[in-house]
Amino acid sequence: MSSTQGRGPRHVAVIMDGNGRWAEMRGKPRLFGHHSGAKRVKEIVRACPDHDVKYLTIFAFSTENWRRTQNEVAGLMSLFRRYIQKEARDLLAEGVRVRFIGDRVRLDAKLVRMMDELELLTSKNDRVHLTIALNYGGRDEVARATQRLAREVAAGRLDPEAVDETSLARFLDTCFLPDPDLVIRTSGEARISNFLLWQSAYAEYEFVDTLWPDFSAAEFAKVLRGYGSRERRFGAVPA
Repeated sequence: MSSTQGRGPRHVAVIMDGNGRWAEMRGKPRLFGHHSGAKRVKEIVRACPDHDVKYLTIFAFSTENWRRTQNEVAGLMSLFRRYIQKEARDLLAEGVRVRFIGDRVRLDAKLVRMMDELELLTSKNDRVHLTIALNYGGRDEVARATQRLAREVAAGRLDPEAVDETSLARFLDTCFLPDPDLVIRTSGEARISNFLLWQSAYAEYEFVDTLWPDFSAAEFAKVLRGYGSRERRFGAVPA
């Protein structure tokens, strides 16, 4: 890897935090914030081509989010179904390819079917690659990848001595994506919350105070400009 400076990120990953707090500050139920946050996703996706962002990965629901109240979880699942139904045609028309990562086993069959259909519907698109992390956790992903790799070894299709970083990465949910260049977290929290742990080894991080429903395309552009001013050496010493 070589040092890079002045270029914008090709792959941006976003931890969309602050929906619930945004709603509570306005005296609204938390689900109101999630609905507002979903609208913000559309704005940011549309802004990506203007900044040469080819890949956008968003953290929609984590493996830990099942601990929230039953009402909030049910509302979020309904929101995901509504988002797919409402936005599918626009995503197709705007050249957005949608894919989902995460463990689908715990998701209801109707939602999984809609996810599959949206992936197929947009499979020929290439303008923006939108990846939605749903029931996703970084540690869970690595564990599931290791299980798949172990089955290949047990079946004799993979030499255990040949297992390395590259071979393990082929079993990750994100095997079809380049690693993120930039990870953004909104709402002022400065932690990565089990998101893309393996893939973000060399990513730059930007923690912004803005709550996700207020994170505009203009602020997105500002963060991207800041990324371009950083020097990324990947462990090397500048000449």
